Amino acid sequence: MTLVPGLRAQMLIMVEREDTASKIGSGDVPVLATPRLLTFAEMVTVQAVVGHLDPAHTSVGTRVELDHLAASPVGTHVEVVAELTEVDGRKLVFEFTARDREQVISKGRIERMVVDRERFISRSG
Repeated sequence: MTLVPGLRAQMLIMVEREDTASKIGSGDVPVLATPRLLTFAEMVTVQAVVGHLDPAHTSVGTRVELDHLAASPVGTHVEVVAELTEVDGRKLVFEFTARDREQVISKGRIERMVVDRERFISRSG
């Protein structure tokens, strides 16, 4: 494994109707739902370490801290950026931010654990 602090990834999304709180049931307003925001943040953490893990390993989410600071209506472009800030054995710690063109809409921390893919699947089945 070549996991070192500083690995980064980013993605740009446009809020679609399917991403809204009213659509997924986490609220009743047509803005980016917090669970969808978390999904995008986790996707970026996974992308940050792609190619840096041994093929027999993967990472799984274990802890999340997320502040959702501003609403993003349908059509808003949101950039989500994650950076690996700490490697402690198998534990990976990422800081992330999400912003629209004007402001930070979310920030937080995601912890992931590196696991043996086959062993993990056999235990969860």
